[in-house]
Amino acid sequence: MRAEAYQQVDNRLAEEPVYEMKSGAEMIIECLKREGVDVIFGYPGGAVIPIYDALYDSGLKHVLSRHEQGAIHAADGYARSTGKVGVVIGTSGPGATNLVTGITNAYMDSIPLVVLTGQVPTSYIGTDAFQEADITGITMPITKHNYLVQRTQDLPKILKEAFYIARSGRPGPVLIDIPKDISYDVAPFYYPESVSIPSYQPTIEPNPSQVMKVAKTIEQAKRPLILAGGGVISSGAETELLQFVEKMQIPVTTTLMGLGGFPASHPLWLGMPGMHGTVTANRAIQNADLLISLGARFDDRVTGKIERFAPKAKIVHVDIDPAEVGKIIPTQLPLVGDIKHVLVQLMKKTSPGDTIEWIEQLQQWKKEKPLRYKDSKDGIKAQYVIEQLSNYTKGDAIISTDVGQHQMWTAQYYKFEKARTLLTSGGLGTMGFGLPAAVGAQVGHPDQKVVCISGDGSIQMNIQELATIVQQKLPLKIIILNNSYLGMVRQWQQIFHDCRYSCTFMTGPDFVKLAEAYGMLGIRAVKKEEVTEVLEQGMKHNGPVIMEFMVEEEENVFPFVPPGASLDEMIEGE
Repeated sequence: MRAEAYQQVDNRLAEEPVYEMKSGAEMIIECLKREGVDVIFGYPGGAVIPIYDALYDSGLKHVLSRHEQGAIHAADGYARSTGKVGVVIGTSGPGATNLVTGITNAYMDSIPLVVLTGQVPTSYIGTDAFQEADITGITMPITKHNYLVQRTQDLPKILKEAFYIARSGRPGPVLIDIPKDISYDVAPFYYPESVSIPSYQPTIEPNPSQVMKVAKTIEQAKRPLILAGGGVISSGAETELLQFVEKMQIPVTTTLMGLGGFPASHPLWLGMPGMHGTVTANRAIQNADLLISLGARFDDRVTGKIERFAPKAKIVHVDIDPAEVGKIIPTQLPLVGDIKHVLVQLMKKTSPGDTIEWIEQLQQWKKEKPLRYKDSKDGIKAQYVIEQLSNYTKGDAIISTDVGQHQMWTAQYYKFEKARTLLTSGGLGTMGFGLPAAVGAQVGHPDQKVVCISGDGSIQMNIQELATIVQQKLPLKIIILNNSYLGMVRQWQQIFHDCRYSCTFMTGPDFVKLAEAYGMLGIRAVKKEEVTEVLEQGMKHNGPVIMEFMVEEEENVFPFVPPGASLDEMIEGE
């Protein structure tokens, strides 16, 4: 009997799979490979030394930033421009807290990131140990989900879930906090093939009866308008949007996050709406009888005074996140689902309505009220520089921006023809985003022109990443529109505070010499006649370059809807 019992045990053991033993750090690297990750952005430190040791001969590319905020914005720029999940590593304590702005930035703009942070050993947690910070507690409201890993054998399942959560439904950042002993400990490695999270089931296909209701409403509308947001781009629905618009003959306005989701050269595109939107786009919203929002969340910069937003329109709100539908603007027809899937269903069920008269009216407004600025004979207007860049690239470049006047002028005067070609901080408005985001985009697109447009204020917030650019041999083009002010704040001080320019004038370094100090080309234009020559020289240069343009100091961004005012109350400017 004893021999039979031993044989049964042997047989059972033979049937069970034999899992390879790996350290936690080795598991992390193996999981990243299995998720198709080819590049990681990060900054090493004590709590992540075992992960960096496993990374050493892994074959994965690592981009060493000069600050953790630079690393996470680079991962963000990589994700926005490629459509993949960006991965970033930071150590415990200050390394993790330095990632917080970047995590919030990605959360506000629905960008998929997996953020790996080191933590002090499990036995030290809660003791105020050296470089200890409760990063899961800190990031709970700014992540789609986060984890504090308690057992090494749980790492594969957690990483599998993290990538699934980050990229599915409404994308967003997921943080995994990994104590140092968890990275060192050894356990059997098993990577699950699939993920099942009962409490997280994004709705992809729209409700058929709601689709029919929306289709009938579109057919009956005389003045329909599509408001396309970032959801169009994250869904990959730009082709379906173009087909739908051309079939139904419905004009389109794209939010800041939606720029590039519909070609700027198309006659049915009206420009960007909202605070610095075009007159035609804002008038269209205020006069439409049907507003179809696709993947937009009615940000206050778009709506202005909510009570007077789109007063004549029935609202159709399409979004993959049901929490957004009807949150800001009362919605008559909600439709939850992935934008691409929704548009495919709507195209099957909808017939074109009569919109000829409406389109003629909008075309008339476009002729009467184009974007304009008072040009200068000798001085350089920032708008002119961006127009010349747009003409030079013809939309065939990836553009990153920082935040401020230059961001709005870029949205207004650069013609975005393709999705994922504008990288900008929409929701959080993060100065210092543009330069590292461009690093990530250039890493993801090594053969494409990548241009960072910044101001002399914003560029200095993460200027240390110039060293990253040089070390990585990235041929980035950096345009600095230097007006010696924090321009947007100064503009508000001029208009609302009687020109009391409190603490907005600023001096900066000699950017040409700074470029040379970092090992890149630096060139400058101080007169209008020099703009084209500097742009051509910089854009044709094989390596990284800073192009500094000394623009007029007190130029303002128009049109301008004052905060709290309705879209009808826009200031059109000179």
